[in-house]
Amino acid sequence: MEGSRLRLTGTGEGFATVVRTTLSGADSPQRVLDALQRIFPDATVDELPDEPSFGRASNQTWSFEDLSLATFLNQLHEQRILDTALDAMSVNMKEETTTFHIARLAAVAGKIAFPIPGDRPLGGVFEISIAGKGLGDWLQAATWHAGRSQVPRHINDERSMNEDGESSTWI
Repeated sequence: MEGSRLRLTGTGEGFATVVRTTLSGADSPQRVLDALQRIFPDATVDELPDEPSFGRASNQTWSFEDLSLATFLNQLHEQRILDTALDAMSVNMKEETTTFHIARLAAVAGKIAFPIPGDRPLGGVFEISIAGKGLGDWLQAATWHAGRSQVPRHINDERSMNEDGESSTWI
């Protein structure tokens, strides 16, 4: 039952999280912050840089540590993209650390979209790093859904998406 699922947040669970994004060119700091806060509501910036103007482009990297993943994880469940999330969040996993991207443009609408590895989508990305002991088990628990009772999934299994982002075919 959806209402009884374990609700993980990444906060106080032994994981370090870092969310980064780079503002460049015509990126509006206010709009990027608004998109960020739709997915990570506790992200704050002490002072917003000036909006870009002709001859003065945005050029700054923001980094936020230990943000709650609650809204992010809730969106994965709401959008029903849990298997995709498991694959995208674990594709670059090394030991107890993973780094993945989500599209900033989708975040404007409060949605999660994982770019195909190597792509740089229009509007930029938020880079999310998570590190901690038992990360693989945590990712599997955070993306668990009832369908896995019939079709079990785990990191890097034969049902994982292909490197080009295409789904693998399985019966």
